Amino acid sequence: MSYLRRRAIVAALTANALRPVTGPRAGVPAFLAGWVFGELAPQMLTLTALDSAAQLRPARRSRRRTRLGFALAAASSAGPAHVIRQSQQVKDRVEDALVEGLGVDYGEQLDAVPTPADPATPWRKLLNPFSFKDRAVRVEKDIAYAEFGRRSMLDIYRPAADDQLAGAPVLLQVHGGGWTIGKKDQQGIPLMQHMAQRGWVCVAINYRLSPRDAFPAHVIDVKRSIAWIKENIADYGGNPDYIVITGGSAGGHLCALAAVTPHDKEWQPGFEDADTSVRAAIPHYGVYDFAGSTGLRSAKGMRDGFLGPRVLQKRWEDDPEAFEAASPILRIDGDEPDFFVIHGESDTLVDVGRARAFVEKLRRVSKNSVVYAELPGAQHAFDIFPSIRSAHVVRAIERYLGWHWNTWRAGLDVDHQVDEVTSA
Repeated sequence: MSYLRRRAIVAALTANALRPVTGPRAGVPAFLAGWVFGELAPQMLTLTALDSAAQLRPARRSRRRTRLGFALAAASSAGPAHVIRQSQQVKDRVEDALVEGLGVDYGEQLDAVPTPADPATPWRKLLNPFSFKDRAVRVEKDIAYAEFGRRSMLDIYRPAADDQLAGAPVLLQVHGGGWTIGKKDQQGIPLMQHMAQRGWVCVAINYRLSPRDAFPAHVIDVKRSIAWIKENIADYGGNPDYIVITGGSAGGHLCALAAVTPHDKEWQPGFEDADTSVRAAIPHYGVYDFAGSTGLRSAKGMRDGFLGPRVLQKRWEDDPEAFEAASPILRIDGDEPDFFVIHGESDTLVDVGRARAFVEKLRRVSKNSVVYAELPGAQHAFDIFPSIRSAHVVRAIERYLGWHWNTWRAGLDVDHQVDEVTSA
């Protein structure tokens, strides 16, 4: 492929990353073309420079060096540079979201107040973003939590150096994949490794998928995994009384839905009396409206074109109650746990309007805290592998979880002191 063609392709990818095409047909290819390119902007900028420098060699100058090629190279270099600046802005955006949702003094509840160096970009980790090996983390794989074979297996991440771990906070990760694909070891790895290094026990689950299993099999499995964790996680050093749930895309939907329906016995067949509540939920780019209740064209299009035929395997016109029951936004009743909702402004698979509507209702109805971070320039699935943007988000989640865990423990201490005074 000629230099000019390479530069033309990169220029097109750059344009898509900066202003992705939206719509039911264009959204998926726009995501596929822009997702990796956007998160690998530093690498793309480096490759563009190397490719252009190679064209300066005398042996190639007469055949390949053209003014148009170098003009495209200059344009396609400006694009990744802009994406890098956008990614760096996430550091301030997520911190502003935490302050807005938790208060300016939330840092006082952390084990250590963040310094200016703490949220700095970890450039060394970005040299090989597809390497997920971490010797500081021990992973126990393929533990069964139900009877559905590999689809009901989970992995447990723990700090490798702590053989005496006990009473540690627990983070449950639910993978995405449109309720039809995906595995427990493909998503959420940077976050789980980061938190396991800091003394958390992280659990990643598989769950049954469509079209083989129609919804609500997916959320039933998530709830079953929560029940399993509460019964068994102490054996792995975790605290069964403190579970936070997270996930992206379809996993964000299941994360949010499980969080707002802890006592739905219909979705707990055979374990109706089990406690499936969680202390907080951190959904990423989730789908919060199965029923089209937000009135958004994108929500209705997904309902009729994908969710109905592929996931619920029924039509909206025949059973609207099933779509409504599956919509986290319609299950908010004031008893929700704390939420930290994260979504990208440039998401072409799940438009940001649905996250805004979900957060607006949470803030209006819920009596607990709601944090919302809307990320500039971020596509769907921005956190699959380490990048500038995902690194800042992971650090923000660490601060949020540190605040939440310490606040919860402080509340236990206060309750204990009150009980002692009362009994005296």
